[in-house]
Amino acid sequence: MNSRTRILTALNGQEPDRIPCALSFYRVDLGSLLPKSLNPGIRPDIEFVNFPISKEERKLTRIAKPFAGDTRIGTVNQARSYLVWRYQPQVQTQRNPLAEAQSIKDLHQFPFPDTSSTYIVRGMAEQVKKLHSIGLAVGGNLPHLGGELFEAAWRLRGLENFLIDLLERPDWAHYLLDRLADLARRNAETLARSGVDVLSLDDDVGMPGSMMISPRIWRIFFKPRLEGIIVAARAIKPDLRILFHSDGYFEPIIKDLIEIGVNAINPIQPDHMDAIKLRKRFGTNVTLWGTVGTQTAFSFNSPEKIKEEVRFRIETLGRSALILCPAYDIDEPDIPRENIQAFLSAVSESG
Repeated sequence: MNSRTRILTALNGQEPDRIPCALSFYRVDLGSLLPKSLNPGIRPDIEFVNFPISKEERKLTRIAKPFAGDTRIGTVNQARSYLVWRYQPQVQTQRNPLAEAQSIKDLHQFPFPDTSSTYIVRGMAEQVKKLHSIGLAVGGNLPHLGGELFEAAWRLRGLENFLIDLLERPDWAHYLLDRLADLARRNAETLARSGVDVLSLDDDVGMPGSMMISPRIWRIFFKPRLEGIIVAARAIKPDLRILFHSDGYFEPIIKDLIEIGVNAINPIQPDHMDAIKLRKRFGTNVTLWGTVGTQTAFSFNSPEKIKEEVRFRIETLGRSALILCPAYDIDEPDIPRENIQAFLSAVSESG
């Protein structure tokens, strides 16, 4: 098997020739993360493509660079996204562009980013073809404000405002989420046309110990819209696999995610969800994509501890429907390259 068939086999709930691995649910800069001494044959089995950015966004990238590294913002790409959406987490006032909305009309008039240009499909299709030619699986992420639906909505409205919308102004919540879902559907269709193998959808609805909203609210406002995004993408590419990411605890909605066509969940953080319990409950009906390392593991553990964690996950979760991946972001400056190398080497050696 090559990397692509290995990933697809795992996403089908089956056992590949060895456990496949990824470094995240989105594109990471491999050049800055991997040691130069690493065997070139030891690499993640999947690469993610990005939407090409417009001239206007390139200008915003230059403006965003001074904010990169701020813990409230993150990377340059995140900072640029925030500027595109007029979201300003670095300021105390007016950080949420729709916080002062007085009516649904205000929600309607707010300009959403336009990603409808045909050159985007051609550009990503070329990226996908190149990665397929070297045997890699290819994933794609939608451009969004930190998440397709829940995260984008609360960043636009403000968290407290949006939570109140869900309970007291449901027509406002439905309207804003309809706009976000429409944008996400169109972008998911673009990714499907480009030929990606995996559509990565993400929305942090979990936190330590519980969900940020109740499962009932999630099922009313978010489940049907998420399903609509998946259905639209698969209408173009029926064999498209779907990955869903949420940090924290989201076990109550995993059955729902499977029902609407999600193939894999990420990252299954050991601090918040028990992967062994999930495997016993759901079997190979959903692929576990992640599971490796607590919040501080890659920063402070030794390479041997990282290898032990990889071996433990394989021994306890089995070899089917499993894609090993760090359960927390590893593109952080305090994470030693040796630990990333240890992770990749351990997976490669799993045989």
